[in-house]
Amino acid sequence: MVVCSMENIGLVLEGGGMRGLYTCGVLEYFMENDLYFNYVIGVSAGACNAASYISRQPGRNEKVIIGFIKDWRYMSFRSLLLSKSYFGMDFIFDEIPNKHVPFDFKTFYKSPGVFLVGTTDCRTGKPMYLNKDDLGKQFQALRASASLPMLSPIVNYKGYELLDGGISDSIPIRKSIQDGNTKNIIVLTRNKGYRKRPGRFTALLKFKYKNYPHLIETMLNRYKNYNETLDYIEHLENQGKAVVIRPTQELEVDRLEKDPQKLYRLLHQGYEDTKSSYQQIREFIAGISLSDIKKQPR
Repeated sequence: MVVCSMENIGLVLEGGGMRGLYTCGVLEYFMENDLYFNYVIGVSAGACNAASYISRQPGRNEKVIIGFIKDWRYMSFRSLLLSKSYFGMDFIFDEIPNKHVPFDFKTFYKSPGVFLVGTTDCRTGKPMYLNKDDLGKQFQALRASASLPMLSPIVNYKGYELLDGGISDSIPIRKSIQDGNTKNIIVLTRNKGYRKRPGRFTALLKFKYKNYPHLIETMLNRYKNYNETLDYIEHLENQGKAVVIRPTQELEVDRLEKDPQKLYRLLHQGYEDTKSSYQQIREFIAGISLSDIKKQPR
């Protein structure tokens, strides 16, 4: 097993709902090659996918997501009507891991290193990062991080009111650097060149979350913060401080996609894109720049 024991290397995972199947493919390739990082931070779908990566369970994410995507209890408007959440939180984070596709809690908690899950504090509108110990048997941290605004209720946890981590910190690269990681592998779920536009349903958001003015402000400015983060990531790439894995083909999957074939194709794309860039990743980890490689005599 190749565990990245080298300090100051972070694995940063974007969310994106069903677009997270791309990240599934990336992590599958990492697990197939026994490549594990000692610092992993993710939000929403990125954090959910990371849990099975940290518990060393290849194939689990595919079984959970694609295997149950057609089940109304996984995600549906029926679930939204019955439980006020489009995603069936109890089904996803209780029944599936404890009955259908067992989650290896023992390996997860024994794994070395840091695992941070990004959430958004509704009172402050700022990111709040939960750690491995906040997972619990009911996956409280993941529930909070994956609770999309308008589609899921606010999660009350340890006195905090939490929602989707992607609201306040969609790609938590700055947090990783703040924690001392001078090198980062960043997995994005959008094609190169993508930029987020201002959100819709502004009036509805303001009504729904009228008691959370800071949250509203954060949601309205999310597109600006997201695009600024993409610019920052590009700067890190140019400086040789980050390797970015992102879809090389145009996405045909949206946030709430339910077509198993489309989801599998996206997973396979993540796997193949990672395979293509794997040598660069290993050289980056080893501290060898691509320019240095080109200068070496053949």
